[in-house]
Amino acid sequence: MTEPRTPNEPATQFKPAILSVDDDPGVSRAVVRDLRRRYGENYRIVRAQSGEAALTALREMKLRGQPVAVLLADYRMPGMDGIEFLEQAMDLHPYARRVLLTAYADTDAAINAINVVDLDHYLLKPWDPPEEKLYPVMDAQLDAWLCTDQRPITETKVVGHRWSARSSEVREFLARNQLPYRWYMSDEPEGIRLLEAARADADHLPVVITAGGQPLVDPTDAELAEHVGLATIPSKDFYDLIVIGGGPAGLGAAVYGASEGLRTVLVERTATGGQAGQSSRIENYLGFPDGVSGGQLADRARRQASKFGAEVLTTREVVGLEVNGSARTVRFADGDSLAAHTVIVATGVMYRRHPAPGIDDFTGRGVFYGSAMTEAPRCADEDIYIVGGANSAGQAAVYLSRSARSVTIVVRAPSLEDSMSHYLIQQLEQIDNVRVRSCSEVVGVEGADHLERITLRDNNSGTEEIVDAQWLFLFIGAAPGTEWLDGVIERDSRGFVLAGSDLLVGRSRPPGWSLDRPPHHLETSVPGVFVAGDVHADSAKRVASAVGEGAMAVMLVHKYLAKP
Repeated sequence: MTEPRTPNEPATQFKPAILSVDDDPGVSRAVVRDLRRRYGENYRIVRAQSGEAALTALREMKLRGQPVAVLLADYRMPGMDGIEFLEQAMDLHPYARRVLLTAYADTDAAINAINVVDLDHYLLKPWDPPEEKLYPVMDAQLDAWLCTDQRPITETKVVGHRWSARSSEVREFLARNQLPYRWYMSDEPEGIRLLEAARADADHLPVVITAGGQPLVDPTDAELAEHVGLATIPSKDFYDLIVIGGGPAGLGAAVYGASEGLRTVLVERTATGGQAGQSSRIENYLGFPDGVSGGQLADRARRQASKFGAEVLTTREVVGLEVNGSARTVRFADGDSLAAHTVIVATGVMYRRHPAPGIDDFTGRGVFYGSAMTEAPRCADEDIYIVGGANSAGQAAVYLSRSARSVTIVVRAPSLEDSMSHYLIQQLEQIDNVRVRSCSEVVGVEGADHLERITLRDNNSGTEEIVDAQWLFLFIGAAPGTEWLDGVIERDSRGFVLAGSDLLVGRSRPPGWSLDRPPHHLETSVPGVFVAGDVHADSAKRVASAVGEGAMAVMLVHKYLAKP
């Protein structure tokens, strides 16, 4: 007897599978017994008694990312014979080796199957003794499979259409939440195989397949968060501090609040980091002389807050704020609510919607607000247009210029000097494929299923020019999005939250103010509710100042809790 051989197991969290399908229970058990005895240490031996049952198992393994090394199918099975099974199985696992188990009388069918299903081998019954008739065949097939190096993809998979706005949003959601995923086009072979395994079709995209193998068809952000391991439900009914917003100010407040012993929860609508989290490179933030990406900074801050005990909840949209005695209650869009002694509003700002006709129709299909970092690899060797003259636009231009054919920054101002940091302007001047088109604006867009052309107007001459462009990134100012505070918190004419001394202009105290003392520096018109970051009226709109205000707001929270 030859010494048993154990092929090397590929580097994967799953054992590769060897699947045997035979409708005869006795034969099925015997095949699996012999396979398990020889290969069970390094391979998962799967047994099925019908072609349909085997295909169901293969779909589940496809969704989980489990590799399939060998398919061993009996030729004579009712309902679906071995050749029909292998023909369908190869659509799911094209790299699995295919072996047909046949009787002597069926050898002609087995030979014909070589052309039909690209059969790798046929094995005659009986296979006893396996050391002579079964194992040499299996060893050769496993060696051949190992040489293909078809390593499985075990992280989250996203299948979608290239120009689907929702597919783009899902990818951005996963990326901004630091969740690894693999993208598949719905019309490419592997995308088609995954849709088949998920029993989904191209009319209902995107399809997200979790690392555990669960398919989600066109999921909402909340459904995504629930199935990919993000926290969405608070662990307590009442907190010392609720921080609303997960940008630099909110993360700073969560870190300092939790580290100083406050029961702290941070509530974020989409992903931590805010607008800063989408920046490709922040080079003027203290302590990072070589620069840091917004995503890296947000990830470190989130982990730091969690280390100190702060809870971070995602996909929870706050739609209201109430005063209930000494408690401050925030209401969520889904009808739930959460209460605390104090609240810090750190919701930052959103990019303003561009008014040009057609922009909304192409959002997510060539038009993107912010940097949309997940789209950057697809912009290689393309002509890109960026609208906006602030630092975020400059950082995006520097980043995208590395692979784009050209990057054009479109600004209405005569230059970038009044809106962009000097260091960024200097960098842009040194990049050959970046140009600034001043005194100009986008006044129209065109295309079929995605952006194909934009219309630019020169505001000095009034002339218009149509240029070919598939990529337009918009960074056009800030809107606070504070309508949910109507009737509760005082704001300025643009919607930014007023606090501290700004509430006392021309009066001794804000309307409805119930305390003997005046509001603290970052305290709003509601005692115990504070503001930090870009949503604060007249804020500096810099990452460092936002983090600083988050920390300062926590200091004032302590003052309030000590003596309201």
